[in-house]
Amino acid sequence: MNEKTTREPDDAESDDDLVFKALAAPVRRRMLDALKESPRTTGELCALFPGLDRTTVLQHLRVLERAELVAGRKVGRERHLALAPLPIKRLHDRWIGDYARAAVELLDRLDGA
Repeated sequence: MNEKTTREPDDAESDDDLVFKALAAPVRRRMLDALKESPRTTGELCALFPGLDRTTVLQHLRVLERAELVAGRKVGRERHLALAPLPIKRLHDRWIGDYARAAVELLDRLDGA
C-alpha cells in the first residue's frame, strides 16, 4: 500500500478537524457571516470588528483560510476575501444529511399513519 493511499483518510479527517476548529470560535463565525453577506477587503473586515486589533483579525483569518472556509486574492494593495462554503457543505453531507433525511422520512411515516 503506498503512502498516499494510507494518508488519504487521515487527510480527510484532518480537513474536517480544521473546519470544526475554525467554526468553534464565535468571532470566526461572525467573520464568516460578514463574508456570507458579501466579499470584503481585509480592511473592511477589520473595521467590522473594532474590539479586535488588526493582528488578531488576521490571525483569525489564517485559521479560516487554513480550513479553506475563506478564499483571498490580492488586488493591487488590497486583499479581497470571500466565503468558500464547500467545507461546510462537506460537513453537512457527512454529519447532518443522513439525519435530516431520516427525520423527514419519520415525519412522512407519521403523517401517513
